[in-house]
Amino acid sequence: MPKFRDMLEYAAEIAPVIGAAHVNVHAAAARAVAELSEASDVTPGLLSDLRFVLPLRPLSRRDLAAVLRYGDPAEHAAAAGEHLREGTLTEDAGGLLLLTAKGAEFVRRLYELHETAAGQVWPGADLPGLAALVGRVLDAAERLPGGALDVVAPPYEPDGAGPGLLLFNRLAVLRYHRADAHAAAWTAAGLSASEIVGLADGPLRSRIEAETNRLAGQPYGVLNADERAALYEGLLRLV
Repeated sequence: MPKFRDMLEYAAEIAPVIGAAHVNVHAAAARAVAELSEASDVTPGLLSDLRFVLPLRPLSRRDLAAVLRYGDPAEHAAAAGEHLREGTLTEDAGGLLLLTAKGAEFVRRLYELHETAAGQVWPGADLPGLAALVGRVLDAAERLPGGALDVVAPPYEPDGAGPGLLLFNRLAVLRYHRADAHAAAWTAAGLSASEIVGLADGPLRSRIEAETNRLAGQPYGVLNADERAALYEGLLRLV
């Protein structure tokens, strides 16, 4: 008998495991990142949140809104303004935000810290195998026009990146597929971002979560049952 009845159940079960594995690396790197920020006089902010995007392509303000859909737009604007003042981002005549040489150097060093942290918190794991499985799922994930995944995928993967770093950032980007699925579900239910945040448990939230899991389960179909089990169990061992 399979561990998971269907893809909906699989999506529901693997989502918190992905989140926990991703957060573990952030937590392990937090002190080193704070020291880097202080030494370089650079605010991590969007450079950290969008480290897997900015080295590859510029971002519009609309892109930022899609990725940070639950936040305060005024705070997003303030964060971008801080990076512009620090010289880690620049804005072109069309309003696109681009990484500067100073910002790129910070992201490069940030990647080094994350790779070290991944090695510390995930020792002995089959990181190459897990990174490959997550990569296949990410490649199969539907990118909705105007959605967050359409902004953040594919992630920036520098030459020579180790499997721990690849897995960490692929998991980070894959989370946006579920975020888009959730947004599609609550939008179809006639809610806004602020309304879903404040929605109490009940039949409506249950329906929204079920629809979220249905949509979020789509890319895992690229894996066979054994591969899905290997991904779930492998990630579970990382938390």
